[in-house]
Amino acid sequence: MMGANRHHKVQEEETQWPYVYHMNPTTSHFTETRTKAQEEETQYTACMAAPAVENAAVSALRSVMLRVRHAAERSGRNPGQVRVVAVSKTKPVSLIRQVYDVGHRRFGENYVQEILDKAPQLPEDIEWHFVGHLQSNKAKLLLAGVPNLALVEGVDNEKIANHLDRAVSNLGRNPLKVLVQVNTSGEVSKSGIDPSGCVELAKHVKFRCPNLQFSGLMTIGMPDYTSTPENFRMLSKCRAQVCKALDMAEEHCELSMGMSGDFEQAIEMGSTNVRIGSTIFGPRDYAKKQPD
Repeated sequence: MMGANRHHKVQEEETQWPYVYHMNPTTSHFTETRTKAQEEETQYTACMAAPAVENAAVSALRSVMLRVRHAAERSGRNPGQVRVVAVSKTKPVSLIRQVYDVGHRRFGENYVQEILDKAPQLPEDIEWHFVGHLQSNKAKLLLAGVPNLALVEGVDNEKIANHLDRAVSNLGRNPLKVLVQVNTSGEVSKSGIDPSGCVELAKHVKFRCPNLQFSGLMTIGMPDYTSTPENFRMLSKCRAQVCKALDMAEEHCELSMGMSGDFEQAIEMGSTNVRIGSTIFGPRDYAKKQPD
């Protein structure tokens, strides 16, 4: 009888965890599915446990996704609220393809020429992000060359916003999502608008650029790919000010913050979009950088 009770208790424990997290191939988010305990174990193992032999980037991606999940859960958030962008700067198309083949769909680049070279060689269902400062004279070139460009993370002045707006209109594209880049660290060498100007720039994008969709704010970390909590708090403060000015719900205003060295902390402080490069793809080889 005691053995039967013990068996019944084990069964109860197995069914008390009704969710399985897996990476959605079309969103690169975690999604949450209700399932039986036995099905959960099978699906979770298939999605998160690396095969015995696997390339380093894919293994690293799986580790990153698990760390993202844990960081979200530590802060009481649904992991599905956090998007992971694999930043493939200086990395070959073959390596990107390996990560794509296990279900990841969101990739980012920092150089116009590099994304123009890579995008045509890869599947069209990739959602490309252009991350960082964009020269205004490259706006039309970027949009024309990458039809599946989903987001520009780096609008830091009205001029580039206007150029993107005109380019989208001229090309007949659907409205382009953009994030306003804020220089939260105050570094002179860093692109991004001063926090004091983020509200006016967000207003300009929202009300003066009909072909752009203001989607939130972003910041780039320190040179060592880390940011201090003050940087993240500053971006959150900017979001509150922008949302108040635009009469916009904060949950509809993205916070893109967090890279390889600080993405877990960023998630715990509210990031909805993390940009992971070297932790997934390994150290960058800038000797292979294409002229921009």
